[in-house]
Amino acid sequence: MHEQLYIGLMSGTSMDGVDAVLVHFGDDGRAPQTIASLCLPIEAEMRNCLLALSTAGDNEIERAMILDNKIAQIFATAVKKLLDKSCIKKSNVRAIGSHGQTIRHAPQAATPYTLQIGNPALLAELCGITVVADFRRRDIAAGGQGAPLAPAFHNAFFRRDGLDVIIINIGGIANLTALPAAPEANIIGFDSGPGNALLDTWAQRQIEQPFDRDGKWAASGCINTKLLTHFLSEPYFHIPAPKSTGRELFNSAWLEAHLAAVSNQRIPPQDVAATLVELTAYSIKAACTETLPKARSWIVCGGGIHNKMLMSRLCELAQGIEIKSCADYGINPDDLEAIGFAWLARRALLAEPGNIPSVTGASAARILGGIYQA
Repeated sequence: MHEQLYIGLMSGTSMDGVDAVLVHFGDDGRAPQTIASLCLPIEAEMRNCLLALSTAGDNEIERAMILDNKIAQIFATAVKKLLDKSCIKKSNVRAIGSHGQTIRHAPQAATPYTLQIGNPALLAELCGITVVADFRRRDIAAGGQGAPLAPAFHNAFFRRDGLDVIIINIGGIANLTALPAAPEANIIGFDSGPGNALLDTWAQRQIEQPFDRDGKWAASGCINTKLLTHFLSEPYFHIPAPKSTGRELFNSAWLEAHLAAVSNQRIPPQDVAATLVELTAYSIKAACTETLPKARSWIVCGGGIHNKMLMSRLCELAQGIEIKSCADYGINPDDLEAIGFAWLARRALLAEPGNIPSVTGASAARILGGIYQA
C-alpha cells in the first residue's frame, strides 16, 4: 500500500480554500479509494492578496514570490492536518500532487504562459514528502492550453464503452469532459465559462457574504433576459475548443462592463445574481449539447453542485438528461479535482503522460509536472 498512497492538493479559481485528499489507487491507477479529505479555508486577507495578483499591478514579482511561500505553508498545514486526521505516517505517502494556486493563465497570448504558485520545493521541505507540481507548463510548451487537465483522470475513471458521458466540474470556472461511447473517438474537454467566480464576486459585493449559500439570494430574484443576452455575447462562448479561461477574462471588470451596457434600466442586485446563475447554467448546457449531443448522462462535481438554484436551472435546461453527482460513483464532488492531481502525480512518477492532446491542443502526450524529491 506504501507505493499507492498519494495526496492531492487543489486550490482553484475561487481561491477560498485548499482541498486536500489522501487517496489509495489500485495497481492500474483506477478505482481511487479516499482515505481522508478536508478543506482548509484561505483567510480573507490572503485571498484578497491572491485576487490582486490576478490582474496587473505594482511590484508584482515581490508580491508573487512572498505569496508563493505563504501558499506553500498553507498547503503544508493542510497536509499535516490530513495526515493527523487519517493517522497515516508521512513515510507511507509516495507523493503529493500539488496543483498550486493559479494567479495568471494566458494560453492565448502571443507568448502563451500560465503561472501557479505554492513553492513546491518549500512544500517538500516542510512535509518531508516528494512533491509533484507545475503540471500545466509542459503542456503549454508542447503547444497546448495547459488546461483542463482533469479529463485524463475522468477518462480513466468514468469512461464506459457504449455510453456517451459528460463530466461537469463547476468550480470558479466551469469545465467539461466529453467521453464518447466509441473507445476510438477523441475525448473533448474545455472550460465552458464562469462557474462560481462571478456569483461569489457579486455576493461579496452586494450582501457581504463569501458566497450565496444554496443560491437562496439568487432564487429571490428574476432572470433579466436583456442582461443575459449581453453576457452571452461574450466571444469566448463562441470560439471552438481547445480553449481555457479564468479570472483574466471573467472578473469584476467584465461584469461591470456588461452591467454598464444595460445601464438604461436599474436591475435589482438579486436579479443580477439570478441572471449570473442562468449564465453559468445556460453556458454549461449549451457547451454540453453542442459537444456531445447524444450524451444522456451528465455527472457533476465541484463546489457549484451545492448551489441548489444553479443545479435546478441546469436540470430544467437539460430536460431528458440524467444528471447525477459524482458521489453516486463513490467520489465526494468536493474531492474529485484534488484526487485528479494525486493521480497526475502518480502518472509523473511512473513516467506516463498526463495530458490528452485532443483536449488541450498539445502536439503530443507529455509527462506533466516537476518532481521535488523529499
